[in-house]
Amino acid sequence: MICTKKIFGTIAFIILLQWSPAFAQTVLETDVCLYGGTSAGVIGAYTAQKLGKKALLIEPGRHLGGMSSGGLGYTDIGNKYAITGLARDFYRRIGQHYGKFEQWTFEPHVAEETFQGYVQRGGFRVVYEYRLKEVKKYNGRITEIVLENSINRTAPNITVKAAMFIDCGYEGDLMAKAGVSYAVGREDNKAYGETINGVQVMEGHQIPGSIDPYKTPGNPDSGLLWGISPAVLAPNGTGDRSVQAYNYRICLSTDPRNQLPITRPAGYDSTKYELLLRIFAATPAKRKLNDYFIISRMPNNKTDINNRGGFSTDMIGMNHDYPDAGYVQRARIVADHEAYTKGLLYFYGHDPRVPKPLRDEMLTYGYPKDEYTDTGNWSPQLYVREARRLVGQYVMHQANCEGKEVVKDGVGMAAYTMDSHNCQRLVVNGLVKNEGNVEIGGFGPYPIAYGSLVPKATECTNLFVPVCLSATHIAYGSIRMEPVFMVLAQSAATAAVLAIDGKKDIQALDIAALQSMLKTNPLADGRPGDILVDNEEAGAVTRTGTWQPQAKGGYGPSFLTTAAGSAATLRFTPVVPKQQTYTVYLYLPKVADAPANVAVTVHDGKKKKEVTVKPADLVVEGQTSGEWVSLGKYTFAAGNKGYIEVSAAGAATGTVVADAVLCVPAGQAD
Repeated sequence: MICTKKIFGTIAFIILLQWSPAFAQTVLETDVCLYGGTSAGVIGAYTAQKLGKKALLIEPGRHLGGMSSGGLGYTDIGNKYAITGLARDFYRRIGQHYGKFEQWTFEPHVAEETFQGYVQRGGFRVVYEYRLKEVKKYNGRITEIVLENSINRTAPNITVKAAMFIDCGYEGDLMAKAGVSYAVGREDNKAYGETINGVQVMEGHQIPGSIDPYKTPGNPDSGLLWGISPAVLAPNGTGDRSVQAYNYRICLSTDPRNQLPITRPAGYDSTKYELLLRIFAATPAKRKLNDYFIISRMPNNKTDINNRGGFSTDMIGMNHDYPDAGYVQRARIVADHEAYTKGLLYFYGHDPRVPKPLRDEMLTYGYPKDEYTDTGNWSPQLYVREARRLVGQYVMHQANCEGKEVVKDGVGMAAYTMDSHNCQRLVVNGLVKNEGNVEIGGFGPYPIAYGSLVPKATECTNLFVPVCLSATHIAYGSIRMEPVFMVLAQSAATAAVLAIDGKKDIQALDIAALQSMLKTNPLADGRPGDILVDNEEAGAVTRTGTWQPQAKGGYGPSFLTTAAGSAATLRFTPVVPKQQTYTVYLYLPKVADAPANVAVTVHDGKKKKEVTVKPADLVVEGQTSGEWVSLGKYTFAAGNKGYIEVSAAGAATGTVVADAVLCVPAGQAD
């Protein structure tokens, strides 16, 4: 371990020009270097800078935010309880833009502007259009990295020296060049005692019915239709290097004033979609685009379109070389995905063999004029769902997701279904089938180990990997969501600061101190955090009457229900650290038989206020089970003299719910 003042002290951010006869090379010195301007990269850099260290963010492209600004506006939440700190702050800032408390559906440019706001408020530097060329290590530590220009190969290289490095890219390039262990593909089920890893032929997103795979039906000698692999199906649960499919999350517009036509792309080849024609013939009742795409509506008449069914936006099987590929090969794979997707959209709108209802509907869409204005109105970010995965101090696996094994060094939470898109399209018993899709949930939020963010101590002692973290394929499928990446990047950056200050290797960090810092300084700038009281919080919740626990669909692990008109009450008692004004919110999960009105009492410690909440009017937007409803602003005295109480007595019919209360310091919810 190197313990020099230069590495562990606060290193001034300086630029040194070192001239050689061949070229000029810039040397940048900083405390924390983050590679990859994804949502995680921005939040991690902001965190380190706000905690008193100099942060430098490297982005190989021209845009910040990764998938969050690249079209994925229909946020994969899982459970809002798992989203904490600056990740939660991001969705509230998105909400401010749209005039709401929080917003989880948004336009790409709004997301990128929000990330740029973190750069401005944080004051950290971003270097654009430079990518990793070389990593130098000494005694198990990265001492510096060398960057090359992504666009102009004759431009001088940049060398970055830092005390700590954080790999925030979707590909794990920094991790790989640092020589730490990683995995690509799927583990065999036997490796970690799992049941849904490896090869899986399931019904989800499957080719329907009995569709022939050959160009001439019934004739194998005619060859396979485009997109079908000649590979032989392996036994269920077998590990391999197959990678779940990538796609674009497509932002289109239905506003004629903000549309550009979907035109025939260069190199268009309609034979790529022959299998889709057979699916149309096999499913004559499906004549809406939403039967073949997941079309999620975004603000201002825009979409986030995702894969649906057996043949859609996923380019199945065409990305297996991507994780370990060089830059040139990756660019070719990205271009192939773009051509496939643009061709698919054009095919739907213009090929006379496509059923007319589908053609007509597709022609109501166009590329949005006001999005991706410097990249031809098309997202610059391919959805790299999974590439390399660290094999670190701890490997998250299926049992962690299901709550059967609970880590003690949690520094973030996940809550999404164990989700893998298809990996292969091949011939099974003479028919074309997709393989690899898994969608299994039913579990609550669970902690993610600090040990899954760091390599083994024998491999590198100053590198964090919060995006390509250490997890099996199927566990990664649950963790790999944009809000979670932001949470883990904040945790990694906070740990980096503690390691610098404590002159420690990252594997020797005091985890309890890290957990405490994340809890007491959730926004990394000293501002007080929210006060959350969940229905399961012992000592802070008082019940009267009969309440039934519900395990799915609430905020956190559960929520409670009771019959309208009963005498049941549930009182949430927040512990207030100091007298302050808060905006108080009540979380309402959407239930089928919600009453028209529910009576809620807010007591600030001195006086009561009766508030009528209207659950039946609740509109739930995005991939979530409920919404926060404002109860107004209140000044609570320090201590636990105030409360928020839900009563079933005033509701005439239906089911009354009680789930969670949130007290947000004044100014943070405006």
